[in-house]
Amino acid sequence: MKCDKNTMLLYAVTDRAWVGKQSLCEQVEAALKGGVTCVQLREKNLDEASFLAEAIEIAALCKKYEVPFFINDNVEIAIKCNADGIHVGQEDMEAAQVRQRVGKNMMIGVSVHSVEEALEAVKNGADCLGVGAMFTTSTKTDVDVLPKEILRDICAAVDIPVVAIGGINKTNIAELTDTGVDGVALVSAIFAAEDIENECCELRKLSERMVNA
Repeated sequence: MKCDKNTMLLYAVTDRAWVGKQSLCEQVEAALKGGVTCVQLREKNLDEASFLAEAIEIAALCKKYEVPFFINDNVEIAIKCNADGIHVGQEDMEAAQVRQRVGKNMMIGVSVHSVEEALEAVKNGADCLGVGAMFTTSTKTDVDVLPKEILRDICAAVDIPVVAIGGINKTNIAELTDTGVDGVALVSAIFAAEDIENECCELRKLSERMVNA
């Protein structure tokens, strides 16, 4: 499956830290109704059976809304739930190895932090890249904030879609204008919101304005 840059526009990455009044599936559906263009299921502490059951349910939701569905890190779960994509970090399995496991039809996203890492990921078969952290983030405390120049250089160096991630919200999306990025990946800006659907409607407009400026 080819990765379309339009599906990177508003990329939702789940985090069950904000599950409460709504289940994760209900939160994801609210985000889909609000206009997210891609969903990545990230589960670091769930047992495999629960992760798979959840992945199957959210995969069906994404199919209903015709939005690509990615699994974070777990190649086995991605294969079993027939996800559209798998996203891996620099410390995870290399893209070339992932491609051997998942075949040619599943999209592979890779987290990168430099032009060198970006070019290596492309060479190894990545279909899209995540670049960050662009701003200080509470979601991941072990990452450094990247200068916007690095994001701009990565976007100029590759011919696959690039999404910015890390601490992005309504107040700072506009700062990514003119970097060449195809969209933003958001965690707390979406899932910590009181009204996820309305928040995503606003974020979608801001992201479109940023990309098309």
